[in-house]
Amino acid sequence: MPLRLPAAAALLLLLAGCSAAPSKSPVPAPAAAPPAPAEAAPAGTPADDNLNAVAWTQAAVEHDLIYLQTFRDAQARLLAALKNPGWDALPKDDRLAPAKGLKPAVVLDIDETVLDNSPYQARLVKSGGEYDEAAWAAWCKEERARALPGAVAFTRFAAAHGVAVIYISNRTKDLDQATLANLRKAGLPVAGPASFLGLGTFVPDCEQNGTEKGCRRQLIGRQYRVLMQFGDQLGDFLSVTANTPEARARQVAPYLDWIGTRWFVLPNPTYGSWEPALFNNDWSAPRQERRRLKIDALRNE
Repeated sequence: MPLRLPAAAALLLLLAGCSAAPSKSPVPAPAAAPPAPAEAAPAGTPADDNLNAVAWTQAAVEHDLIYLQTFRDAQARLLAALKNPGWDALPKDDRLAPAKGLKPAVVLDIDETVLDNSPYQARLVKSGGEYDEAAWAAWCKEERARALPGAVAFTRFAAAHGVAVIYISNRTKDLDQATLANLRKAGLPVAGPASFLGLGTFVPDCEQNGTEKGCRRQLIGRQYRVLMQFGDQLGDFLSVTANTPEARARQVAPYLDWIGTRWFVLPNPTYGSWEPALFNNDWSAPRQERRRLKIDALRNE
């Protein structure tokens, strides 16, 4: 649940809510066991690797504080970046047009950056299932994802100071309207359809590689000087050309000085390209085999 700080009372209420136990019926269970609820995991389903990740995302106040801290820090730095004509947050491969004289913008990913989709992940944990496009699309069309802590205040601050707020997402084209509606319902500023670049966005003279966002960043770079970027995945900031842990570390190395100043990275332990990097990007492998490879990747020292 997103925090509403700085009011101390809100923090106390959130902590109380996290610790409260659900009410239990005093009626004794019938002699014959009732049918399992629809969301119960099928018998024999292995322990879900995502349980702790989703539980932390939803219940740990530390999760909310990290988001609040990140967006507050970015807000404190935004006006200085705006006044600096040489300030730009696009990587060199995406900055194809000179930034001088262009209107300012901030670029944000949507899922697990400004909108909280942990209820969808919780449904998967409870059912024992894994991601599938139909269920994901159904969740998006509910338009019920909440804004993450600090996201509304930061984006409204940016918009109020003449900085365009642009969202890049890998949600598919058929989810555009539901996504825009959800952003507005959550209180996030949406200037119009042009402020949202989804997966189906056509970018002239640029060939999109899978779900990489490079072409869309280049499109933004033709019109804007990007002051800051926000995301929960490495691909929200630069194009990932080789998805292995070692290659990912090498690719971001030239931009480490930008972390916390131009690039603001948010935590997402529930999913992301970091995970398949641990099992050779082979989603066709059985679930238990993927789990074994992830265990093998753990360091003991």
